[in-house]
Amino acid sequence: MNEWNIQSRAHVCEACTQPFADRQPYHTLLSDEHGEQLRRMDVCDACWQSQFSEGARERKGFVSHWQGSYEVPPAPAAEAIQKETAETLLRKLIEQNDPRHAPAAYILAVMLERKRLLRVKEQIKRAGQRVFIYEQPKTGDLFTIVDPDLHLNQLEAVQEDVARLLEHGLNPPVAAGESPGPAPAPAAAAETALAAEPAPATE
Repeated sequence: MNEWNIQSRAHVCEACTQPFADRQPYHTLLSDEHGEQLRRMDVCDACWQSQFSEGARERKGFVSHWQGSYEVPPAPAAEAIQKETAETLLRKLIEQNDPRHAPAAYILAVMLERKRLLRVKEQIKRAGQRVFIYEQPKTGDLFTIVDPDLHLNQLEAVQEDVARLLEHGLNPPVAAGESPGPAPAPAAAAETALAAEPAPATE
């Protein structure tokens, strides 16, 4: 199973279509769509109380629920040229959806969790595999990451892959007749990437 994706927080209630106000409480529900994919639904507190709160956990296909506080997205910052950070790389790997990068995506998610830049909101079992639902606290984006069940003898190779991707990106330019340079030490690359991430917002 190759199920890893990003689902962005909605800006309006899916039930009543009213826009969320800044700092307004909202509820996120995850449902299992015919056993094929997880679907996110964001609803306002009023719709939660009137339509979803009673017996929601028992509804067919409903797998998780939590409450958050909506934040108006900040204005986009001026784009700067920089090396990959752990989060931007994770987003690119998920968008590319290449099964070869599933172990690297998992390691990046764990790195970001340890730095408190991602939070585990839910852990479920699907098709015999563990699936982690991570949330980016500042944006409300959800990252669905499948546990690749790595063994100890695989970790070094995956760490080297992560280090190479952090240093050179997914498609590093290589001049004719040249070969890519050696990957940096995994620990050093990981520390550099995480140091470049912004500090998590305090609550």
